[in-house]
Amino acid sequence: MEIRILNKLDAQLYQEVRLSALQINPEAFGSTYEREVNFSLETVAERLEPAKDKFVLGAFNDNGLLVGIVTFMRESSVKTRHKGNVFGMYVAPEGRGRGVGKLLMRELIKRAKSCDGLEQINLTVVSNNISAKKLYMSLGFVVYGVERNALKFNRQYFDEELMVLHI
Repeated sequence: MEIRILNKLDAQLYQEVRLSALQINPEAFGSTYEREVNFSLETVAERLEPAKDKFVLGAFNDNGLLVGIVTFMRESSVKTRHKGNVFGMYVAPEGRGRGVGKLLMRELIKRAKSCDGLEQINLTVVSNNISAKKLYMSLGFVVYGVERNALKFNRQYFDEELMVLHI
């Protein structure tokens, strides 16, 4: 398994995995397949371009297939720069049950810790996603709140748990 920061050259691979994620687990993301399917490769490439306090990690299996993705973005405001956020965590079905999610999150945490002045990493997880919650808790994240009806998809509401890791 190779975990690395993605860049604009990975745009096509990333977009395929991201669109698949939005189709397979639409309840887990704030965006939709219908919205992102219209993103140009140029738009995706721009979003992937790493910066000092923002990166997208990809997990590649032994066959070179991208089987997992996760994004880290630090807050930019003077009063919130001590916080970073995890977005878009997804492991494709062919990568599940193999520790891919834990590898991705460990690498994200390691890289985030190198951001000068960063004190905490926040994320949200759909409350009924037990496997994701177990993963995050195993890495030291704790729940600090619940947002009821955080997402609405196909007339169904989903609560999200707010989690934090103090570093």
